[in-house]
Amino acid sequence: MLNVNIIAVGKLKESFLRDACAEYVKRLGAFCKPKIFELAESRLSENPSEKEISSALSDEGKLILHILKEKSSYNIAMCIEGRQFSSEEFSEIIEKNSVLGKSTFNFVIGSSFGLAGEVKDFCDLRLSMSKMTFPHQLARLMLLEQIYRGFQIIGNGKYHK
Repeated sequence: MLNVNIIAVGKLKESFLRDACAEYVKRLGAFCKPKIFELAESRLSENPSEKEISSALSDEGKLILHILKEKSSYNIAMCIEGRQFSSEEFSEIIEKNSVLGKSTFNFVIGSSFGLAGEVKDFCDLRLSMSKMTFPHQLARLMLLEQIYRGFQIIGNGKYHK
C-alpha cells in the first residue's frame, strides 16, 4: 500500500478545516496510508525583511528535507510557479510513479512565504493548484481532496463522475 504524506509548515487554526481534512484522511485510508506532518512555522516580525524571510524559509527547509530523504519516495513541492494538471492528469502522475516503484508520495506545503529553493530543487515535481489565490490554510484541504479524487479515478470510482 502506498504511503501519502502531507508535510505542511504550520498548523490548521480553524476547526472546520481540521474536520474536513480529517474526513479526507479517513477516506484515503481505503487507498493508501495517509500521514500529516505539521512542522513549526518560523516566527517572523510584523513586517519581515527579505533577509528575515529567507532565513525563516531556510530553517523550515532543513526540517522538510530531513523528512524527504527516503529513496523510494516521489516528492512534490506545492508552489505558485508549479505546473497545473487536470484531476485526470494528476491521477496519472500517482499511478505512473507507483508502477515505477515509488512507494511514498510526499506533498510539501510551505508557509505563507512559500518554500526554500533547496526544497523545490530536491522535489521531483513542482505543483500549483491554480492561478487563483486561496487562503494558505485551505491548500491542505484542497490537496487532500484532489489526492482522494486521484485514487478514485485510478480505481474507476464513482466519486469523480
